[in-house]
Amino acid sequence: MSNKVLIVVGHPDVATSFNGAIAQVVSATLASQGYQPVLRDLYAEGFNPVMTLEETKEPCENAPEEMKREMAQVKEACGLVFIHPNWWGGPPAILRGWIDRVLRNGFAYGFTPEGPWQALGDKTVQVFSTSNTPRDYEIEVYHDPLENFWKTIVFSVVGAKSFERRNFEQIILSDDAMRKAWLEEVEQTIRRRFPQL
Repeated sequence: MSNKVLIVVGHPDVATSFNGAIAQVVSATLASQGYQPVLRDLYAEGFNPVMTLEETKEPCENAPEEMKREMAQVKEACGLVFIHPNWWGGPPAILRGWIDRVLRNGFAYGFTPEGPWQALGDKTVQVFSTSNTPRDYEIEVYHDPLENFWKTIVFSVVGAKSFERRNFEQIILSDDAMRKAWLEEVEQTIRRRFPQL
């Protein structure tokens, strides 16, 4: 089994943001556990999130070469870690587009006359998200849309059986001590989710 873990970051300022700090801790902790972290900064890479009409009509084997490479990275990885802020109850468009184009029908899931199939059941999936909305408001008023999106809509469809998400809030009110404690929690979460090899 591969020891690669794909870390996908959807934040426009990974260099100085708390999302970037999370990514650094995730990568360093994975390495210390014996894994090979593969860090993807979608904004820095200029990832194109737009899935064209032509792309929707083509089978996966005819996907653009850059999408074939993306799918190969997912297939090779034993785990997937996503890091992003909450924008309007979901991940930023660049990360949503990555999901559209990479975890697509025919690769991550599909349909047959006998029923659907799921291809990512062997992946450990961890999501770290950040927001400025108070947690009780997020749950009671908005009904935790990020949890529903990642757990129910995306990863139940593609079959990931090992899924967790941790949201850190309120970022706008956090101080250095809070962020230090949160990063320690990130480290402990990764150590628990990805045991030493």
